[in-house]
Amino acid sequence: YISKLIGNKVYKEDKKEELSELKKIRKNIGSIITTNYDNLIEDVFGFEALVGNDILLSNPYGSVYKIHGCYSDPAKIIITNKDYEYFDNKYELVRAQLLSIFIHNPIIFLGYGIGDENIKSLLKTIFTYVEPNSDDAKRIRDNFLLVEYEADSQSHEITEHDIDLEGFSTIRINKVKTDDFVEVYKSISDLNLPVSAMDIRKVQSIVKDIYSGKNEDGSSVKVNITEDIESLNNNDKILVIGSAKSIKYEHKNSSSFMTDYFEILEESNKQLIQIIDNIHIADTQWFPAYAFTKICPELRKGQVLREQQKQKLENLIQKQATAHEHQDIKSLFDDDRISHSGKYSSAILSVMHGTFSLKDVEIFLKTIPSQSRELTDYRRLLCAFDYKKETKP
Repeated sequence: YISKLIGNKVYKEDKKEELSELKKIRKNIGSIITTNYDNLIEDVFGFEALVGNDILLSNPYGSVYKIHGCYSDPAKIIITNKDYEYFDNKYELVRAQLLSIFIHNPIIFLGYGIGDENIKSLLKTIFTYVEPNSDDAKRIRDNFLLVEYEADSQSHEITEHDIDLEGFSTIRINKVKTDDFVEVYKSISDLNLPVSAMDIRKVQSIVKDIYSGKNEDGSSVKVNITEDIESLNNNDKILVIGSAKSIKYEHKNSSSFMTDYFEILEESNKQLIQIIDNIHIADTQWFPAYAFTKICPELRKGQVLREQQKQKLENLIQKQATAHEHQDIKSLFDDDRISHSGKYSSAILSVMHGTFSLKDVEIFLKTIPSQSRELTDYRRLLCAFDYKKETKP
């Protein structure tokens, strides 16, 4: 019953702004630990869900630890007294792994009250292994922020709060009581970290491939050890370790911006967008510049890239004056009478003429597999969508 009830997720209209800001913090979040059963985190963040023993074999970056189970597997939901007893007795290793994450990273608690037993139990466990008055204890306390819900409060003030742990000394943590979660998310998103969590996830993915000796497609990994980074193929996966003074390398293609277009926008990843100034983008290349320059207006190449994009679209429209008579993108691509390239050409015209819903086009583009996002047809349609969405009245 719980699984069925929670499986039907509907987002509230008045929470759209909050959800949009929540998505933007993904670039600065390593992992999420939740006692909830629903899949909101997977849906919003795109993180991998880990339940039960899967937690032990996990990559802490880009994962959501569902320590009380998930609606998708009702048998593993922890809800009854018996379930909790089983959890306490069996998941000592899981608890140890989570404890390590808590000790070594800044932690933000959302959705818990100051007297919640989950908070107290966690703090008790940590300070069982850490001397309460040590430097480590102070660092851990400074890393804790409890965001407590208080209806209609717009407060952003962070205060210190003492929690009395039975059998332990009193623990002081940082707390903010508010109903303004948009501001909380904006503050996290605006953090300018030396290395983003998204970049760490990519590095760990590369290292994992090196360990296994296989790429995701099953091909063998080739490892080069060289002092001349310029001799490496730009398409190779490259992990550089060394002095920044002796190593210099600039991105030389835009493929990742095409593949991760929607993720970059959802995260409002200004740091990543700034790299565009260091990428060679030929005037013959299709590149969706409008949304990127809206997030990062100081891009030196911004104006030139927008003009190139607009000119290409205008030239394309002149070459094909009419589109097939379809009122939505799904029916167009379901029409077997039209060739593959013809579908894309017609879709571009329909987008530019305002025939197709941009929301439907966005959903369609997101369903295109990553390996197909390198193709010219996809890039043209993405550029049309990008231009129309950012220039519409």
